[in-house]
Amino acid sequence: MKLKALCIALSLFAIPAVSYAQNPLDQLKKSAGDAGKAAGDAGKAAIEKRVNAKLKEDARKNQCSFKSGTDVLEPGCEQKLKNLTNALIDAKKQLDAGGVQNYKFEVSGHTDSSGDAAKNKALSEKRAEVIVKELVSRGVPRGEIIAVGRGSEQLLEKPDNTPAKKAKNRRYEIQVRL
Repeated sequence: MKLKALCIALSLFAIPAVSYAQNPLDQLKKSAGDAGKAAGDAGKAAIEKRVNAKLKEDARKNQCSFKSGTDVLEPGCEQKLKNLTNALIDAKKQLDAGGVQNYKFEVSGHTDSSGDAAKNKALSEKRAEVIVKELVSRGVPRGEIIAVGRGSEQLLEKPDNTPAKKAKNRRYEIQVRL
């Protein structure tokens, strides 16, 4: 009977020791998993930054003009829209190669500060949607691209008190959102 009690007592001391012995290993595995996730997140952030810099540059080089106060494209945008489509296809390849999933391309429309802010916001969204429709018609999947109107919220030129500054603010930008 004493031997049985002694065995039970020893086993009660041994169980926590085994548990503690496994705990550091589990912690090490968890830390390695966390480090891998952090490295993956850092890699995705680097890809996102690189892709967005290229998309911003391509959008600036390939700006299409709209008829004043409308969402109607001026003539002569065909090649610019082809260039933008190619930029999105290249960006998609980079994102896919980097293992990035669940992303959207965002086309944001912008206006100058002239006129009514609410009307400018609505107009900028319509213009962004025109660009999205053009890109979709050229092969960009509709489920991967969205249009957003910013109005005059994010002016490049402040104050936009000259025709040249106003023209710079009437634009669209493209970026990827993870």
